Amino acid sequence: MKKHLVVALAYDQLCTFEFGCTVELFALHRPELDVDWYDFAVCAMEAGKLRAAGGIIVEVPHDLSMLDQADTIIIPGWRDADEMPPPAILEKIRAAHARGARICSICSGVFVLAAAGILDGRTVTTHWRYAEKLLKRYPAIHVEANALYVDQGQILTSAGSAAGLDMLLHLVRKDYGARVANLVAQRLVVPPHREGGQAQFVPRPMPSDEHARLAKLMDWIRSHPALPHNLTSMAEKAAMSTRTLQRQFKDSTGMAPGEWLIRERVAIAKELLESPHTSLTQVAELAGFGSEESLRRHFRRIVANSPGNYRKQFADVLIC
Repeated sequence: MKKHLVVALAYDQLCTFEFGCTVELFALHRPELDVDWYDFAVCAMEAGKLRAAGGIIVEVPHDLSMLDQADTIIIPGWRDADEMPPPAILEKIRAAHARGARICSICSGVFVLAAAGILDGRTVTTHWRYAEKLLKRYPAIHVEANALYVDQGQILTSAGSAAGLDMLLHLVRKDYGARVANLVAQRLVVPPHREGGQAQFVPRPMPSDEHARLAKLMDWIRSHPALPHNLTSMAEKAAMSTRTLQRQFKDSTGMAPGEWLIRERVAIAKELLESPHTSLTQVAELAGFGSEESLRRHFRRIVANSPGNYRKQFADVLIC
């Protein structure tokens, strides 16, 4: 069976961090995962050697025709949000979209997809610094300025640089399930899934001692999800008032403590559902929901799927 081919676009003045994240996720051989991993290729928008950020010179073996074979295309940033991409790449993106290829952008790469005209009527995101510019230039696009990434099925977009890793891990999770995505995240030494939005990264003053206490609290809750946490117990654990705790959670994650807790529990439930030997009752208890009814209600709201269908979907993927 043909492997899933991921193709990354390279261009003059290449964004090296976003490009490096893409290479790290998809180009490395990962025999420890025991899955049929992706094929990976890079294609160049221009002929000859390409300059990249940091004074790096990049030589790329393929031209834009490689995009015709791609199952997933990744645009790792764009060199200038005010520069219209060349017609050749826009034509290739339109053709790939028409044949059903999955197309993803990191940070300013969304401007390439927007210029190709494949985002009209869709919800997308980009770095918070570019959100207003994108909206003004392309008013037919709905810009979710606070999202780390947005999955619209065939098209996925992510916020600034590091959020590209969140989106790329999400692709792995969609294709291979939570267990494999978690193993890849462990190798990268990054969280397998981050909750919250870009609001937590917009510059703002924050007392360092409160921030440290909040971080310790969040790590402790992740390690003890089944305990009966509430606002009062969380505030006591962090040695804060409930009011301060609520403010700190809002500043750091864009969410209230209770909503953050539910989303963390859903993330844990998703991983537990990867195992066919863990019953729904056990999943509900281990993730801290207490009952299957509570698990189903919150899971449907956040994942837009039932726990049972989620388990079957990813079980089928792993079997294949």
